[in-house]
Amino acid sequence: MPPSTQAVLSTSTSVDRLSAPINHRRPPRRWPASLAALEVRNYRLFLGAQAIGSVGGWMQRVAQDWMVLQLTGSVAMVGLVVALQFLPFLLFGLFSGVIADRYPKKRILQVTQAAAALCALVLGVLALTGTAQAWHVFVIAFVLGVVMVIDNPARSALVTELVGAERIRNAVSLNSSVFHSAALVGPALSGILIGTIGLGWSFIANAVATAAVVVVITMIRPAISQLPTAASRAKGQLRQGLAYIRRTSEIRWALVLLAVAGFLTMNIPVVVTAFSTQVYDLGVNGYSLLISLNAVGALSGALLSAGRKKKLRLRELAALLGLLGLLIAIGSQMPNGGLYGVMLVAGGLVSLTFLIGANTLVQTAAAPALRGRVMAVYILVQMGMQALGSPILGFAMDTIGPRTTVLISGLATLALAGVLALAMARQSNLSLGVAPVRRADLHLDPLKLGRATVRGVTPRTLRRLVPLEIVPTRPRPRHAS
Repeated sequence: MPPSTQAVLSTSTSVDRLSAPINHRRPPRRWPASLAALEVRNYRLFLGAQAIGSVGGWMQRVAQDWMVLQLTGSVAMVGLVVALQFLPFLLFGLFSGVIADRYPKKRILQVTQAAAALCALVLGVLALTGTAQAWHVFVIAFVLGVVMVIDNPARSALVTELVGAERIRNAVSLNSSVFHSAALVGPALSGILIGTIGLGWSFIANAVATAAVVVVITMIRPAISQLPTAASRAKGQLRQGLAYIRRTSEIRWALVLLAVAGFLTMNIPVVVTAFSTQVYDLGVNGYSLLISLNAVGALSGALLSAGRKKKLRLRELAALLGLLGLLIAIGSQMPNGGLYGVMLVAGGLVSLTFLIGANTLVQTAAAPALRGRVMAVYILVQMGMQALGSPILGFAMDTIGPRTTVLISGLATLALAGVLALAMARQSNLSLGVAPVRRADLHLDPLKLGRATVRGVTPRTLRRLVPLEIVPTRPRPRHAS
């Protein structure tokens, strides 16, 4: 090609580039690591729906517990209504996972949230008309439990579909952050409404909020590539999920630890109802404040977990469970409501760190095609154990007193956490060893507080100064024959 022709073509190409339309498309927004899941539009919508629904749900929870206490005057009855709401998880929890794996999860959530709005509306009308009776609350609590047993596995599995496995820990932490941020707002709003215009409006507010959730969920449009292949309708799907859990040790042990926590430590509404009325005489506003203080700790645990880069291991979950039991035992002996509130903050932090760690471990260990069934068992264990523990706890507090009951519960949790940790170590051929503490180990570690860095006690400091470590068991020498 002649040089003159090349020059003309080069000039033409340059002119074309200059005259081409400017690309105004911005690159995807990058969020901080602690908010990485928010890069996904569908997840932002999902989290918004979670925020709206959680505020309304907390408002209804406070109003429901207080209504039962007013109608019956019994903490045991408050425990019973909590148990009825969680009983469907024991009865139908295993089958709900099959539904979540078989049908579109977005459609499931639309139906369940519409049904939850109807339950709230019925309770609100009964309360506002002055016709509410205890059995009304019991029946609606059970119906709402049936709705939630279908809703929760689909909700948990949908999060993974929206954000992917690499963001699931961050998404679970953000979900918990939103839920417990709502626990700061919902109980306070409900307490104000109960004290000024009556119980019924808390239920009406939740009905409106849940209806709004249906609208927001409709706006979520998962990409086809994000959706797993629907499970077939063949027989044996439930057995397949249970067999998978049985042979996956991480999931199996996480569920055992969760069962202990659910039965002994996660009945906060029942415990706080008893302490605010029978121990400290704080009334409905004091009850709402204690629930909010527990939520402050839970929110702190969720935010700390959101910034964590590594998932918790089983031995760390066992340690957290033991610490939670110790805090519960100490809290049961606090002389006044203020100090008890401080212990609720600490307990909420440890409890949420444990729950997020267990949830993340189970979700990441589960195969995508079985995740709905695995999460159904996870929720069955968590909610089912609360269903069993709530009436027992309520009856015990009415019989031997709140302080003694909660003290026994905390000490039992601490003991069981130790037993389970030893059992897990033995199965993995591990044991406790003693490491020497050197003079160079006696220093504080840097701790970041915003942009500032200070020296303080961190988990790394504690691991270095406590001379115990997990080591492989030494094989026994073989004796010569």
